[in-house]
Amino acid sequence: MSNFTTATTIRRSKVLIVLMAAIFGLTTLANNLTDYAVYAEYIGRILSMSDTHDNESRKHRGITSTLFHHRFYWAIITLEVIFTFSLLYGSWQLYRNLKAPRNEFNESKKFAIIGFVTALFVYHVFYITILNEWFDMDYSQQYDAFRWAQNNIEYMFLALIYLTVAKDS
Repeated sequence: MSNFTTATTIRRSKVLIVLMAAIFGLTTLANNLTDYAVYAEYIGRILSMSDTHDNESRKHRGITSTLFHHRFYWAIITLEVIFTFSLLYGSWQLYRNLKAPRNEFNESKKFAIIGFVTALFVYHVFYITILNEWFDMDYSQQYDAFRWAQNNIEYMFLALIYLTVAKDS
């Protein structure tokens, strides 16, 4: 088995890690689209700060516009589409270039990198910064997705580092 080397194993693991993130994105999109009303209500409750507690001095930040809630949610979904399909295409590009020279394999990482960075943007900016820090999601009695977003950030960030730093000569 002359093709079973550390370098080929690392390259294949990168394909798999990118593909796993893409599958997560597909699952998330499927949930967001098939249960749109449930998740739109979820986002709306956070944005309106309707069920947060112990934050009376910040309740004036709440936005009660249903139209804004839906637009905000569609912004999240749109960015999830971008990161998911970038990761899908990125995993395909990596797979196609498994046996290519190092610089070609490295060039095939660009869509995966775009996907991971977009995912990090969604989960850090939308969930951690806007929903949690500004709209006090962590004060919600039912609707706290802080740990979920944090888990996604951890995976995407570590996967991005592994994809770009680990030697795959």
